[in-house]
Amino acid sequence: MKNVLFVCSQNKLRSPTAEQVFSTWDGIETLSAGTNADADTPLTGELVEWADVIFVMEKTHRSKLSQRFKRHLKKARVICLDIPDDYAFMDPELVRILEARVPRFLR
Repeated sequence: MKNVLFVCSQNKLRSPTAEQVFSTWDGIETLSAGTNADADTPLTGELVEWADVIFVMEKTHRSKLSQRFKRHLKKARVICLDIPDDYAFMDPELVRILEARVPRFLR
């Protein structure tokens, strides 16, 4: 089982969409979190340690992850998807982008 964590700012739109889109894939466990303190599910060291792969939506998320959770980043591969905060939850265009960019890293 591969543990996959999706990270955005508020954990309201992009990362929960990604979590849902890939939650039905065989051999993959998905969770999502946000880098902001007031995120629906704030990012924690435990989540970072749990993950085998962490997908961040923007470079700023990668920076915050590295700064705040460096000691927890022992095994996870961090991948930036470069998806701006321009989409609603489950927006078909966001789903299409995720389906185009994520799968090659999950094989």
